[in-house]
Amino acid sequence: MPKLNALIAGSTGYIGIQLVKLLIKHPNINIKYLCGNTSKGKSISYFDKSIKNKKLPKIIKFNNNLLNDIDLVFTALPNGEAQKISNKLLKKNILIDLSADFRLKSAKEYLKWYKIKHSSKNNIKNSIYALPEISKKKLKNYKIISCPGCYPTSILLPLLPLIKPNLIKLNNIIIDSKSGYSGAGRGVHKKYANKNLYESLSAYGVGFHRHNSEIQQELNNYSKKNIKFTFTPHLSPMFRGILSTIYFDIKNGITIKHINSKLKRFYKKDSFVKILPINSLVSTNDVINTNYCHLSVCKSKYRNKLIILSAIDNLIKGGAGQAVQNLNYYFGYNVKKGLVWKI
Repeated sequence: MPKLNALIAGSTGYIGIQLVKLLIKHPNINIKYLCGNTSKGKSISYFDKSIKNKKLPKIIKFNNNLLNDIDLVFTALPNGEAQKISNKLLKKNILIDLSADFRLKSAKEYLKWYKIKHSSKNNIKNSIYALPEISKKKLKNYKIISCPGCYPTSILLPLLPLIKPNLIKLNNIIIDSKSGYSGAGRGVHKKYANKNLYESLSAYGVGFHRHNSEIQQELNNYSKKNIKFTFTPHLSPMFRGILSTIYFDIKNGITIKHINSKLKRFYKKDSFVKILPINSLVSTNDVINTNYCHLSVCKSKYRNKLIILSAIDNLIKGGAGQAVQNLNYYFGYNVKKGLVWKI
């Protein structure tokens, strides 16, 4: 079977580098082009010494002519840039986007949250919000695959199976998320120059973090109800990983065993979501450098309240990994290709 030719735009950022590392291991992918605006002519190993594959191309600046030789376009670019590329796609090109450009199904909402006027409104309808475990059967109907944000991935995976079957109350879900500082991109050190990233824990985007928009959209779309939640993110003194702690009230007659069993049944055929025994303590260390999400349902001191712990690697399961997972589902490959070294 011939390999698919791939282009990675934004290949030198944290997500882009991680994507290169995964696709190198994918037996069905040939990385034909690596693109970057300020790194033209450099080798990708300049940005990460662990990448020693000499067959990788030098970094070049993106231009539309490159699309003629490409099956897959991965965009790990600043918000607003993937829209421009989407307007130039050829019939044979599939775009897998890791920015926020096609996550929101309303250009008005995108402008509200990202302060950028959407330049590819017609392509919004040609895109799918692609949380792999939820959308895998629908991917083939779309040319633009929009990968969720890192925080929403850690939040939607535990909540979506519970909100539809009327197991939990939907009016006061509390979400406390802590992420490694790589989630803020390579510019994090300049942006938080007055913070000690290596020894302090910092709340940010309190009440109005951009990821509120896609969390709200997906919870409402999936449940067909208006879900009320409060989400507070924090930057933690670690490079990678996310731990989300989710607090909610359960309906009368529902127990912790009901919640745990529902999650187990929902994800029984999904390779990358692991439901741990009840009251297990979850650590980001257990999922670092993997595409796994670990979930644990825990008791609280109140009979009608439960807590779910959700851990992922923000650069893999919350980024490059689910892009590869969506690629595998789209083309019918083994879902573990490029994501588990021994299949």
